[in-house]
Formats: sequence, structure tokens, C-alpha cells
Amino acid sequence: MKKTNFFLSMLALALVSSCRTTDELTTETSRQEEVHNKTVNVTHHDGRPFSTGSSSGSAQGKFTAGPGGGVLMQGFYWDVPQGGNWWNTVKDKLTAWSNAGIGAVWLPPASKAQNGAYSMGYDPTDYYDFGDFNQNGSMETRFGSRAELEALITKAHTENMQVYADIVINHNSGGQSEANPFTGNNTWTNFSGVASGKFQRNYNDFYKNSYGNNDEGAFGGFPDLCHANPHVQDWLWGRDDSVAKYYKNVMKFDGWRFDYVKGFGPWVVNTWNSKVGGFSVGELWDSNVNTLEWWANNANSSVFDFAAYYKMDEAFDNGNLNALNDDMMWKRNPYKAVTFVANHDTDIIYNKMPAYAYILTHEGYPTIFYRDYEEWLNKERLNNLIWIHNNKATGTTSILYTDNDEYIARRNGYNGNPGLVVYINTSSNWQERWIETNWSSQQIKDFTGNSNWYPTTQGDKWVKIQCPPNSYSVWSLNL
Repeated sequence: MKKTNFFLSMLALALVSSCRTTDELTTETSRQEEVHNKTVNVTHHDGRPFSTGSSSGSAQGKFTAGPGGGVLMQGFYWDVPQGGNWWNTVKDKLTAWSNAGIGAVWLPPASKAQNGAYSMGYDPTDYYDFGDFNQNGSMETRFGSRAELEALITKAHTENMQVYADIVINHNSGGQSEANPFTGNNTWTNFSGVASGKFQRNYNDFYKNSYGNNDEGAFGGFPDLCHANPHVQDWLWGRDDSVAKYYKNVMKFDGWRFDYVKGFGPWVVNTWNSKVGGFSVGELWDSNVNTLEWWANNANSSVFDFAAYYKMDEAFDNGNLNALNDDMMWKRNPYKAVTFVANHDTDIIYNKMPAYAYILTHEGYPTIFYRDYEEWLNKERLNNLIWIHNNKATGTTSILYTDNDEYIARRNGYNGNPGLVVYINTSSNWQERWIETNWSSQQIKDFTGNSNWYPTTQGDKWVKIQCPPNSYSVWSLNL
């Protein structure tokens, strides 16, 4: 009889235990096993957002940066349609971009290049011909006329958006042949006949010359501009009508994307920025984060985060979200990191939506690629992530959990904004995790709408969240 009672008592205890919620059981037994033994605090600063400097205006109802900072649109792709209508195409999209929360647009090289109306602008001839001189076989550039460019920039400023010029100052193209005493043969370095009459150049302004045989790098056999020459320096940034000052003061560009900065020393961009100002980012195509950080510091400029780009490809296309634990420029210095998923030169990430979820919830200055936004991906989902970035992606970053197909990180909030928790899941199943938040006894929700849970954090700030298969969720206070 005693043995029977003992058996019944144990059965009852088991039944009682089985009626307890999964949440309660997991709280006591396994939540510490499901996450890292300790939270990995990735960045250490005061939490302030990325800033590109002062806005162009403050028109009511137009774009204003949210607590999370701004988002950049790359306003072109390689071989946009010919015919001189691209400036109008971009201008017509600016209001919608502004309404979506995009605060700046990066334009392709705007001046006349060797191939005239067929050129994407990366073979520059005349830095002051924006489609108003008949040279290199055309009046307009591939993108349109000077008047159309100016109308685009004016419209962007009306929307309180910034406009960044793509600056190609490593090399030139389209010069005439001339005898070159430094090479002993003819070189295509005679730019004395540029139609604008500004920044005339000859063999003295290109390597090799009296200043040396070469600089840090040359590109594609094009004449390699010599930044050591005072004549070149004067025309690039020194004179009142220098390229930099003309673009900023006359054309009204707000900042710069410097092309192929491997080709010249970082002091060039540093000097340009100190003389003229404006936001700047360099294209240093290198996955080595030490190299990116070295260049950004010496150039006093932001730099595209190619380290993050290649780690995202490994993570999202190759089934290894642990790669997101690796070093990246935004982790070294989020105020000098411009993150991106694709651009006009490289587009290797196939699984793009989780990559955009990553850059739009993490630190740095996220860039949207035109074709991803306008043609290839779900614009509504991208707009949702842009909204989340602008309104919730605040503060320093802590990584809470990673494995091959799950990644959870926390933005710790700033200046009263609560921050967020992002959960990325590349597996084929729904996933759930207990995580530690910064919120005690408060209801949270997924601002992507991918989960319909409205959990309340426990008094110790722990909570269980979920993520759909091959997707992401972003959690913050239900305010």
C-alpha cells in the first residue's frame, strides 16, 4: 500500500510538472544554455547616432533624421539607360524616397567623360562640363544636362535630402596625344583644350613626371593624376573655383564619394575635406578591417565597410551566421563606416533581405542600392526596415546569440529611445530563443509584423522571442 501511494504521488508530481508552461520550465532550466555564456558588447561609445553633418534645410513635412540617424540611397547602377534622362528619373523619385526615410542620395560622376553620352563618368575629361559643352561627341552626359542636374539637386534640398557627388580624381581620360619627355614617347595627357577652360592639364600633371615615377596606384592604363603637383592641388581644392569648391558652392553638392582611393594617399581626401568640408566616404575595396580603419583615420573620412560586406556574404549565402561575430569597420568605428549590401561594382550577396535587416538594424551608415529598392526586392519590406532603422536602431551594439543559422543582437538605446533586438533566422523552421533585454516587465512586439507575439519581459529583463524561417524579426517596446 505504501509503495502504491508513493507511485501515485510521483505520477501526480509529473502531471503537475507537465502542466507548467514551456516558458516557465525554460526560464529555470535551459535559457542560459541557449545563449552565449555572456553578452558580447561589440561597441563602446556614448550611443549617439551616425551623422552626416547639418541638413540642407528644414522644410516642414520633409525628411528629418530620426533617432537612428540617416539612410543613403545609391541613386544609380552600372549602365543606367542612355539618352540623357537619368537625372530626371532620379528627381522624380526623391519625394517618395524622402517619405520612406532616406536622407541622402549618391549620384554617379556628373561631369563629361571620354565616352561622352555613353560614359558612366568614371573616365573623366572635363570636371566642369555637366552637360553644357559640346565635347567628346555630345552636349549632354549620359545622365542629362546641367540644368537637369541642378533641378535634381534643388529638388533634393527641398526634400531636406543631401546629395553626394562621385569624385574620380585618381585618373583622367580623353586627353589628346602629346610628346612626353618623361616617358620618351607620346602620352594621352594633353587636356589643354577642355571646353570649360578650367583645370587644363598636360604631362607635368601625370605620373611619371618631375615629382616621381608613380604614386600609390594606377587604374586601367589611364593617365594617373599627380596629386603632389601644386597645380593639381590648386585646381582640385585650393582655388575659389577649384573642383571641390565649385561642386560645393556652385553646384550645391553636400558631400563626396571618392572613387578608387587605393590609387592615392589618404592625405588627398584629408586635405580636400579640411579645405571644403561636407560628408565624405572612400571606396577602399579591401576586406582587411585594419586597412579600412587606417585609411579612414588618415583620410579623416568614412569608408565603405567591405569587411562587413564579405562577412555578410559568408553568413547569409554560405550558412554561417557565426561569421557576423568577426571584425568589421562598423565595430571598430561606427562613425566612419558606411555599410552596404550591393553597389554598381559588386553584387555577390544573393540572400539580400537578411543582409538589409542586418545593416538597417546595426551601426554605421546603411546604403540602399537603387536596383534592390526599385526593381529586385520587396520595397514595402525595405521601407519597413528603413523605418525601424530611423526610429529604433539606437545606441551601442551587443551580440546575444549566434550559431550557423541564427543571429540575435541588441541595440542598447540612446537618449530615451529604447533600442531594439534583431533576430535573423536562415533555417527552414521557426526558431525561438530566450534573450536578455534592457526592459523589465514591459510588453514588446515585432515591428516587422513577421511575428504576432506580444510577450512581456520578466522582472529580470529576460523574454522569449521568435523568428520565422528564412526571415527576421525586430523587437522593441510596444509604444
